[in-house]
Amino acid sequence: MSEDSKPAELQRLLQGNFAQLTLKPAALQALAALVAQRTLRRGSVLFAQGQSVQAFFAVQRGEIETRFGAPDGSVSVLEYVQPPNFFGLSAFAAGLPSRYEALASKASRLWVFGPEAYRYLMDEVPGFARAMLAELSRRYDGTLHLLEASRHSGAAERMQLALAQLRRERAQGEADADGWLALAATQAELAALANVSRQTINQLLRQAVAKGRLRHRYGRLWVRA
Repeated sequence: MSEDSKPAELQRLLQGNFAQLTLKPAALQALAALVAQRTLRRGSVLFAQGQSVQAFFAVQRGEIETRFGAPDGSVSVLEYVQPPNFFGLSAFAAGLPSRYEALASKASRLWVFGPEAYRYLMDEVPGFARAMLAELSRRYDGTLHLLEASRHSGAAERMQLALAQLRRERAQGEADADGWLALAATQAELAALANVSRQTINQLLRQAVAKGRLRHRYGRLWVRA
């Protein structure tokens, strides 16, 4: 990306997350000078669970997997972050170690908002602080929903919640003529997102397929649109 196109790309990024937020050209130029970019190869860890982060990020290209790790080595996926979404907001803003790990599930390019960019957005861009508070509140509500599901919902309900999340994050194009929508996801990814074993997810998938609610093959799932 050329430096000349960077302000316009940042405007699209901000409006992709905060639809009502519009920056004037001078403000975009000033922000562009403060925001860096970073490229990650597939499988590269951006930051580890428990690590302090010095920036928050937005996905420009690719995909970032955010996940919790347990002492026994098992993982539970929090989200597959797609363009143009932000992540790492809470730990950076609070100055606390990250509660999750972030790694590139695909080759990715990120926007990097360090302390100077954050201060500029908060202090010099009208409406950004309110938009950020609304976004953090939305994510907190989503976290409570996931916590409720993990404590009170059975495996089948958690699978349905995970499928709904994958539909938001991984849907590929429009539904076909028969009403099936393709999701780029493996059984292992679905199991991690639903926080159930691969054996359990395999059983649930077989049941859903037998009832005509789902189709699957390696690396791809189909759900009814």
